Amino acid sequence: MSKQPRLSRRAFIGQVLAGAMGASGLYATLGTLGSLRALAAQTLRAVPTGDYKALVCVYLYGGNDSFNLLVPRGGSEYGIYAAARANLAIPQADLLPINPLNPDGSDYGLHPKVPELQDLFGQGRLAFVSNVGSLLAPTTKADYLSGSAPLPEHLFSHYDQQRQWLTASADNSLQSGWAGRIADLWYDSGNTAGLPLNISINGVSYWQAADQTIPYVMDSSGAPELNLGNSPEHAALLGASLQDLLDQAAIDQHVMVREYGGRLSRADALGRLVNQALANAPAFGHFSSDNQLSGQLRQVARMIAVHDTLGQSRQLFFVALNGWDTHDGQLTDQPRLLAALSQALGEFDTAMAQLGIGNQVTSFTASDFGRTLTSNGDGSDHGWGGINLVMGGAVAGGRLYGQFPDLTLDGPDDAGFGRLIPTTAVDQYAATLSKWFGIADSDLDTLYPNLYRFDSRDLGFMG
Repeated sequence: MSKQPRLSRRAFIGQVLAGAMGASGLYATLGTLGSLRALAAQTLRAVPTGDYKALVCVYLYGGNDSFNLLVPRGGSEYGIYAAARANLAIPQADLLPINPLNPDGSDYGLHPKVPELQDLFGQGRLAFVSNVGSLLAPTTKADYLSGSAPLPEHLFSHYDQQRQWLTASADNSLQSGWAGRIADLWYDSGNTAGLPLNISINGVSYWQAADQTIPYVMDSSGAPELNLGNSPEHAALLGASLQDLLDQAAIDQHVMVREYGGRLSRADALGRLVNQALANAPAFGHFSSDNQLSGQLRQVARMIAVHDTLGQSRQLFFVALNGWDTHDGQLTDQPRLLAALSQALGEFDTAMAQLGIGNQVTSFTASDFGRTLTSNGDGSDHGWGGINLVMGGAVAGGRLYGQFPDLTLDGPDDAGFGRLIPTTAVDQYAATLSKWFGIADSDLDTLYPNLYRFDSRDLGFMG
């Protein structure tokens, strides 16, 4: 009978860590070499206390064709929309009517698969923000065609546009996300035991990347804890090896060993802390069991329910839904995705109402880009500006914000091929949410270095 090859201590520990927490959890809890800069960090700001607020980023990976979410419903405007969209156009009779409190002279409707969003808009708990996109400066069609305005790097690229949306850095100059910079602004180097401000239920994202802080990654089932095996012998072996690592951290005095050993210990402690708190959270059984986004938002609701237990007066959550890159099969795939988004947001709003905390939690969507108005025959291609929604009791809802674009092909807002030039920058969208979250106006330019180029620092959708 052959013997199993003996693992080196380093390989054994590596396997234990990978199995215990998984790749994303390991990255998030142990961090990268760049995070060693946090060792020397000083206290920057105190996290606001005395009230509670949470921001929930709902990211739609792939680029949502949002001009089939919010659609002009009036006769002439619908005709322009239908001509541009061709076979992708939603039949006029199928649109769910809405009545904005700030009418602009046009009638609008929503995709027939989002009745929850229609209800929330009618209740004044949801608003739409039109034609948002990555911009370095205000840009007209003439500016775009002449090259007289600086343009975001690698326009229409998934990777770059995702990064620019989540970092609010259209020139790719910032490595940190805008939620990460908020967390850094309030970072206290002396608070090593508490749960981080940034919590992801969908892996590591650019939105939460930071210089000083590391986001906490969990999933819909709970927080990661070290798994020491099913048998007492296995648990004893793993436990001894892990303790050896932690003991070595004190003996070896090597900065990387100390850092990784400390983070391992802290990760396990945080996992236990979070799961113990969640044991007393409401079940929120009304969330759909077969909707991926519903499961993530249910976990967010449970984390919000125990924020006092966890000692958090501010929380930043990241959730996501994949599949929005609808080059093909858009008429089949997008209705399914929009129905899942609408259902999950409706369920989450109900959970916040049950907690009596709806005015203190704001959710918002983001996506890679809008898509082309033109049809490729079976779907739409990579665009630029798009429509996003903001939801919560503090939202000045029932209204449309930003400038709804002219949907005429080759019209004043068309950069070509039906790609609409944004009239609202991601920076403005993020700054409006950040200001409500508690960021001082004087700090907005630090968080968003290009914000000064735009006339409005506050889009007004937060009451």
